[in-house]
Amino acid sequence: MPHIVIHLSGTPDPQLTRNVVDRVMGLTQSVLGKQQPVMAVTVQYIAADAWFIGGYTLADLNRTAFHLDISITDETNTKAEKARYVREIHAAMAALRPDLHEVSYVHLIDARAAAYGYGGLTQEYRHQQAGV
Repeated sequence: MPHIVIHLSGTPDPQLTRNVVDRVMGLTQSVLGKQQPVMAVTVQYIAADAWFIGGYTLADLNRTAFHLDISITDETNTKAEKARYVREIHAAMAALRPDLHEVSYVHLIDARAAAYGYGGLTQEYRHQQAGV
């Protein structure tokens, strides 16, 4: 766990994609304590003229933006860890994209352990088998 979906404005850029994925995975491990071998990340680019903030396109504003959704197992992170994650992800993205619009979102999705999993097993099952 977890599954991470990243939307970036602009045209596909393999180097930016790699840099974003590396930073996001690193912060997901260091701040939220998630294990990199079970992180799944997808990145999708959205044209600046198809991304609107306040009724204006990013092309109109001459800015970039991102949206990150991360599904994590409920009750595995504190509010403070989540707040730090939102803050540090935004700072990392701003460092990679200096023209970043403030209205770029990070959404931590707390999924119930019994309703979420990978490899055909729920996180609840994994928790029970671990004897924790």
